[in-house]
Amino acid sequence: MSHYTATIRWRRQPTEGFTDGRYSRGHEWHFDGGVTVAASASPHIVPLPYSVEANVDPEEAFVAALSSCHMLVFLGIVAKRRFVVERYEDSAVGVLEQNDAGQLAMTRVTLRPAVTFSGERRPTPEQLETMHHQAHRGCFIANSVKTAVVTEIVEPRETP
Repeated sequence: MSHYTATIRWRRQPTEGFTDGRYSRGHEWHFDGGVTVAASASPHIVPLPYSVEANVDPEEAFVAALSSCHMLVFLGIVAKRRFVVERYEDSAVGVLEQNDAGQLAMTRVTLRPAVTFSGERRPTPEQLETMHHQAHRGCFIANSVKTAVVTEIVEPRETP
């Protein structure tokens, strides 16, 4: 068993009334490795200027955690099969909407991994599909949520 920690810090500014709802939702996430991430409520949920558009919001972090977990498991599977990955990019999208109980929920996350391989050995489309399926089954973040997590494999765009 492993334990993971994060410290979340928010402080009301002296000029903010708070009970009137006019306070910043900007806050910080502090992780045990020393990284601090500027966070906020989403501007889709709490209007500007009370949210901070440039900061990461929990909904974005949820989508990123699912995408990151899938990628890390996928890279491990691919490496064991002796394929060489040069780049992996995922433009993941989460949908926040009312669920069947009428509550706001992340009801779907679509992963769109574009993987660039190099070397003489390249996976077939069927092998790629199988490895992504195995990565999805092996991602403990995806295994921990009710949200439907879908993978749509994307051909990588070559950049100059």
